Amino acid sequence: MDTKQHRYITVAYTLYADNEAGIHEQLEEAPAAHPFQFITHLGMALDSFEERVRDLNEGDTFDFTLTVEEGYGPYEEERVIEVPKTAFHINGRFDKDTVYPGAVLPLVNEEGYRFDGLVVDVKDEVVVIDLNSLYAGKELHYKGHVVTARPATDAEIQGAINMLSGEGCGCGCGHDHDEDGHDHCGCHHDHEDGHHDGCGGCGCDHGHHHQH
Repeated sequence: MDTKQHRYITVAYTLYADNEAGIHEQLEEAPAAHPFQFITHLGMALDSFEERVRDLNEGDTFDFTLTVEEGYGPYEEERVIEVPKTAFHINGRFDKDTVYPGAVLPLVNEEGYRFDGLVVDVKDEVVVIDLNSLYAGKELHYKGHVVTARPATDAEIQGAINMLSGEGCGCGCGHDHDEDGHDHCGCHHDHEDGHHDGCGGCGCDHGHHHQH
């Protein structure tokens, strides 16, 4: 395996974006003690993000803004779907402790692809879920520095490949609590771009395995 093209990179950063009032606010932070880590050329980070940091060296700083198109794409109303409440039943009862307005649910489709869904509303018969990325429609301002930058080892590359083989972006809604729900994979539902939506009827399965 050729490891020269793959680099192991960790970065500490703060992410900002404008809110609805036009105020530039912090969305998230990856501190140096717990940096964001990825291996290049494996799709572990946004392509546009990776392109801006993969050739930097340890200690280098960065400050850049990704356009909506470079980030998670525009917000699309058709990605807000209704799912039968029965999909979230545990032992015959609706899982109200987990599924409530504002909850971010880690979901998985029939192909094993995983993604986040934001609960918008819980109605009598259905749950309204927003499948847009949490950062859809936003220009993303990253400011930070490189903590680690070196060639990735064979073991690191294989480990990353093994991890990615069971994760990714998709739709269709099996509910699996094994995930932390914060990978922001930015799923697309356009069949031409390679992501399969399957969200019209959603047909969710609800797995209840708490591991937070």
